[in-house]
Amino acid sequence: MKIFWFIPTHGDSRYLGTSKGSRVVDYAYMKQIAIAADHLGYEGVLLPTGRSCEDPWITAASLIDATQRLKFLVALRPGVTTPALAARMASTFDRLSNGRVLLNLVTGGDANELKGDGLYEDHASRYQTANEYVKIWREILTRSHQNEEFTFHGEKLSVDNARLLYPPVQKPYPPLWFGGSSEPAIELATDQVDTYLTWGEPPAAVKEKLDIVKQKAQAKGRTLNYGIRLHVIVRETNEEAWQAAEDLIKYVDDETILFAQQKFSKMDSVGQQRMAKLHNGSRDNLEVSPNLWAGVGLVRGGAGTALVGDPQTVATRIQEYADLGISTFIFSGYPHLEEAIRFAELVFPLLPLETQQKIQQYQGPRGEIVANHSQPQGST
Repeated sequence: MKIFWFIPTHGDSRYLGTSKGSRVVDYAYMKQIAIAADHLGYEGVLLPTGRSCEDPWITAASLIDATQRLKFLVALRPGVTTPALAARMASTFDRLSNGRVLLNLVTGGDANELKGDGLYEDHASRYQTANEYVKIWREILTRSHQNEEFTFHGEKLSVDNARLLYPPVQKPYPPLWFGGSSEPAIELATDQVDTYLTWGEPPAAVKEKLDIVKQKAQAKGRTLNYGIRLHVIVRETNEEAWQAAEDLIKYVDDETILFAQQKFSKMDSVGQQRMAKLHNGSRDNLEVSPNLWAGVGLVRGGAGTALVGDPQTVATRIQEYADLGISTFIFSGYPHLEEAIRFAELVFPLLPLETQQKIQQYQGPRGEIVANHSQPQGST
């Protein structure tokens, strides 16, 4: 099991949908989160993309030297850059970070936002472009290890004698991740990506989706890894956790929720539509599955659910998803710095994590020395 955290380049706050408790997300703050995640033993961090965010590539690159082991899951955006340029960017990042870049394929789901980036394709056309884009990107990186050129002429994209002179550290290319719920998205995932991501729907819905992906991948002779994107609200007791969930949305008003839901309804993202159906814009019945709370999605696009509970409850729910075949969990919490620390301290010891080996490499005293004399009981 691998646990990732989140760098909130689109803003951070103690409360959703309001300026109360908000904070400036500048370089110093993002660096604090990255260093904390690296020190605590998180496998990596996801950086979001889109016009509401700081650029993920520049942000992630600025954090390479501040971290030692942390991996960076950054966006690969068909149409925003050419596949050959994206291949050079990925290889350079991989070389400079010594193999710590991962790529998250993002096709986009908001037509108005895409037009602002100069992209005027509908849903089906975007996936056709993405398929050719990824093929070119993968082949350029793969062939760079043998210093080979690559020529491709498709319906959307073409390259002639493309060559990458500085190959990536990771072979044959930095791993490619992707999340999408539509039929074209699943076809793309089972054709070309390494890890398939889903947002945090109830386990039964996740199982249904993953079964489809697994069957399609198997029919194509491929095996994928699986990940899930969730928020988390963990406290020492279940009562405290649920109160924290209520506090997170206590200042958001109905007008803000309505505005957000109207914006989301205009997107052609099937995944976003599935998220919205979990709550239908209503504060009622937000616990859509045991300890799975949809309150975040009232005002936030994309991942809109959170696991809520005490440490053992949250660990149990995580294991339920793991039992479906999910090996990577990408979490976030508000505010992101404090919650990264809280989650690691409370839940990491209850999970079968590779990161525990990293944490245990440090064998010094744990906790404050008692009476200037002894380590606290339970210290290692």
